[in-house]
Amino acid sequence: MKFLIDNSALVFYHNGEMTRIEAWGADSFRVRSTMLRNFSGNDWALTEKIPHSEAQVSIEEEDHWVGDGTIDKKEIASITNGRLKAVVNFAGIITFYKDDQRILREYFRMYDGTLSRESRCLKVINREWKGIIGGTEYSLNLKFESNDGEKIFGMGQYQQPYLDLKGCTLELAQRNSQISVPFALSSLGYGFLWNNPAVGQVTFGKNYTEWTAKATKEMDYWITAGDTPKEILKNYTGVTGHADMFPEDLMGLWQCKLRYRTQDEVLTVARQYRKEGIQIDQIVIDFFHWTLQGDWKFDKKYWPDPKAMVEELHSMGIKVIVSIWPSVDRKSENFGPMMERGLLIRTERGAAQTYDYQGDCVEIDPFNPETRKYVWEICKKNYYDLGIDGFWLDNSEPDYGVYDFENYRYCDGPALEISNQYPQMYSRIFYDEMSKAGKGPVVNLLRCAWAGSQKYGNVVWSGDVPSTFEAFTDQLQCGLNMGIAGIPWWTTDIGGFMTDDVNDPDFRQLLIRWYQFAVYSPVLRMHGDRGPYNIPPLDDRDWGGGYLHTGQPNELWSYGEENYAIMKKYYDIRISMHNYIKKLYEEAHTNGSPLLRTMFYEFPEDEKCWELQDQYMFGDKYLVAPILHLNQFEREVYLPAGKWKLTSTGEICQGGCKVKVSAPIEYMPVFEKL
Repeated sequence: MKFLIDNSALVFYHNGEMTRIEAWGADSFRVRSTMLRNFSGNDWALTEKIPHSEAQVSIEEEDHWVGDGTIDKKEIASITNGRLKAVVNFAGIITFYKDDQRILREYFRMYDGTLSRESRCLKVINREWKGIIGGTEYSLNLKFESNDGEKIFGMGQYQQPYLDLKGCTLELAQRNSQISVPFALSSLGYGFLWNNPAVGQVTFGKNYTEWTAKATKEMDYWITAGDTPKEILKNYTGVTGHADMFPEDLMGLWQCKLRYRTQDEVLTVARQYRKEGIQIDQIVIDFFHWTLQGDWKFDKKYWPDPKAMVEELHSMGIKVIVSIWPSVDRKSENFGPMMERGLLIRTERGAAQTYDYQGDCVEIDPFNPETRKYVWEICKKNYYDLGIDGFWLDNSEPDYGVYDFENYRYCDGPALEISNQYPQMYSRIFYDEMSKAGKGPVVNLLRCAWAGSQKYGNVVWSGDVPSTFEAFTDQLQCGLNMGIAGIPWWTTDIGGFMTDDVNDPDFRQLLIRWYQFAVYSPVLRMHGDRGPYNIPPLDDRDWGGGYLHTGQPNELWSYGEENYAIMKKYYDIRISMHNYIKKLYEEAHTNGSPLLRTMFYEFPEDEKCWELQDQYMFGDKYLVAPILHLNQFEREVYLPAGKWKLTSTGEICQGGCKVKVSAPIEYMPVFEKL
């Protein structure tokens, strides 16, 4: 073992591995390791400039008892940055301390001549590298000791009912409705970013925690310490970036369905909303308004004058966002030029195909700056220059026909090594250029994200999820953990995406409960694929905007007078909270606080709040208790200490206990903190 001090960083070499620990923000370290000669120089999610921190590094010898009872001298080293300290022993095992209390230690079970707990003959090491034959990448396995009683949150969005991720195995890969944002927050008062976009897995096991990368050139993680979740999120977003200030004129209702097929349909809906006295802030034009995937333009047969359409919508105070897919059909006018110039994803074997929905497609490679330039120039000409305000960047994982990551390659490397950053690079095609236009904050809608995506104008929605109460319950955990992972602009398809029959009373009950929840979430957005599919196509072509099916109407008035009255009442509630919601977005912008907050985020000193996953705080003022089951018309709610006002009746309740609350279909229990 060899220790060095390099510009206030601790560097050590062991068995061909070089490891570097350095201060990276307040009470934080960045830890990198490689089997190659040098580090790559990639900062990945750690994009922000941070003040230089002078860490204290010490290298010293200590007595080391060996198996024969004799004493040997071994070097150990430590580095301290504020409240966080890392100690490295003679075997290269790293232990982290917060205020001298151990919070994280690498897992090691190798006989080293001592009689310590880690000294066993299992031959399990803390950082295991295996070279990939024929390449410069390695697979990496990193293990940490598990802490009994610890709870883990964050990590992005996984379709499961668990808010506490302790005991869970999570795939580090992007899929439709699965979002890997690998930042974990611990109940022990630290945060941990796996700063590596490789496809892999993490298991927060009872016996140990294990992080794996299937192909990488280096280990890279960041760890921080704080007394509260709010302090930890502040540190995390300080090094990965903050969301911009969300525009006030998008804090109300967004209207969408699958799909508006013509500009007349869009204008008819907008005019009806105006007649009803309901202001929609944005209307969304969904997929297959185009001719072919990859043409990135309106089908003139059904959209003869989109510029005039946009101007009329703007006159009503409505912004317009259009769907863009990264898939390019072989029949598209752009396929040949993009394939020839190497602007599409490459396959390692077999045919050049990555996506097969409604066409034989290959998806774009946004890691290539030439791709980003090519796609933006087309979308600018065909959309942005017509007055379109934003882009719905769908299929942004990307949505592969088969998630065989071994078979795909980008210009910067194999998909196994960097694929988790794809949605972020895709979003930057538009964010980087729109930011230069100087029209105010960029707001685009995406189905996926990675660590740091909050700084690229991304409203992230939870994907194509079923229209069931079980899926609704999952979305609550998704939104809360996305917020903990630093993504504050988050939304869902109200009522779920996939509906068989809009006339089913059970679905309509779900729709109302979901809508009530959405009013108390960051973005209020109507969307969904509504069956039955009995609406005939507009023409018999097998391409263009007329042939593909559309869903049933999905406007507020589409579900009967009684449901319309409830949704309109909750729309009014949303509008009445405008100044409060603006304040929450300001907090997200300045310190990284999510709008949708776990109970423990606001009440970290209350142990019961660390157990709750069926209620949440909308900011610091409103405790929201969504109704997550069919035909449920009352529920229990835990109120932390203090006084709380039930918004339905004005009743004042004393906290520190559970209360039972009535929840007729017209009302979702919400308490205001006094």
